[in-house]
Amino acid sequence: MDRAIVLYDEDCGVCRWTADRLRRWDRRDRLIFRSIQTAEAGGDLDAMDPAARYASWHVVEPDGRIWSAGAAIPRVMRRLPGGRPIATLTATFPTVTERMYGFVVRHRTRLGRMLGQRACSVDPSAITGAREP
Repeated sequence: MDRAIVLYDEDCGVCRWTADRLRRWDRRDRLIFRSIQTAEAGGDLDAMDPAARYASWHVVEPDGRIWSAGAAIPRVMRRLPGGRPIATLTATFPTVTERMYGFVVRHRTRLGRMLGQRACSVDPSAITGAREP
C-alpha cells in the first residue's frame, strides 16, 4: 500500500498530540507526517488558499487527492492497524464526523491544555465558523 501524507499544524498542541498518537499507531509505516509549516508541505498544498491550509489538517493520497478536516479521518484510519471500523463509521456518517472535527477545532486551546500541550498559536476566530468560548 502506498503511503499517504498527513499534514498537521506543528504550532497547535492538539494537532501535535494527535500526530504523535497516530505515529505510534502506524506500526506498518503507511503514513508520512509533515508539519504544514515546512516547505515540503507547502508543495503538497500549493493550490490551496493559505487560510484553508491552516484551518485544518490534511491528508494527501498517493494519487494526489487532498482530504481535509473530518473528511481526512477515514483516509487515515483505514491505513492504521485495527482502524477500519473507525474509518467505516466516520465515512458512513460524514456530517457527524465533520461536526465532531469542528468541535475539536473550536475548543482546541482548552483541549490542548487538558492534554498538557501548549496553546495553539492559530487564532481560532480567524477561521470561518470557529470560535473559542
